Amino acid sequence: MPPAAQAGSGARKLAPMTLKITVYSKSACPQCDSVKKLLQSRALPFEEIKIDDEAERLAFYAKCGPSVRQMPQVFINDQRVGGLAGVQAALAQLAQQQP
Repeated sequence: MPPAAQAGSGARKLAPMTLKITVYSKSACPQCDSVKKLLQSRALPFEEIKIDDEAERLAFYAKCGPSVRQMPQVFINDQRVGGLAGVQAALAQLAQQQP
């Protein structure tokens, strides 16, 4: 297991009912698959929205901000956390906030 994945292992304590997770992805995207596998391994439900059309993807990036140019883009409770590293960091932080 990569060190980054180990760092967020405490996130298993999260209550899935409190999180609304949306994964914007595209086909043939290893990073997208990694994010989905991570969420599934934590039993965290998520909605996946695939954006395979390049023009639609570029419009989506423009809405997210000038620094966004890759997939996946993950939103937790309507806040963009980014890709795999962002999801790992957000889950670790949320786990620390759990009572």
